[in-house]
Amino acid sequence: MRALVQRAAEARVRVGGEVVGEIGAGLCCLVGVTHGDDRDAALKLASKLWHLRIFADEKGHMNRSVADTTGEVLVISQFTLYGDTRKGRRPSFIAAAAPDEANRLIEELVSELRRLGATVATGSFGADMAVELVNDGPVTLMLEV
Repeated sequence: MRALVQRAAEARVRVGGEVVGEIGAGLCCLVGVTHGDDRDAALKLASKLWHLRIFADEKGHMNRSVADTTGEVLVISQFTLYGDTRKGRRPSFIAAAAPDEANRLIEELVSELRRLGATVATGSFGADMAVELVNDGPVTLMLEV
């Protein structure tokens, strides 16, 4: 699993002009699933996101996690994180997991984040989504488990 993680001042996702998921300060996570990913990968990614220390402490150092701060996470399925552009000009998405499997693992990720204590908002799997983000910092990281 891959996640493009952005420290957000706020973030939301719209489908058909309607907000389907929204957070204040927290993490905005675009998540991709590939072949061979399993429940263990989803649980590992959830733990990594929950404990990732990218929020400032009282000295301004990145020493606090979303678990220590707002607890808010926006998870958006993003198969294009597995787009391969090494050949030609049009990305190949062969490395992306099949939709049913990807959806199941995204749901596992969200469920585990909630079990850990996160307030989780999501996009709509498979929908044409518009993501709005105020990136705090900006801080953006790519995680892979």
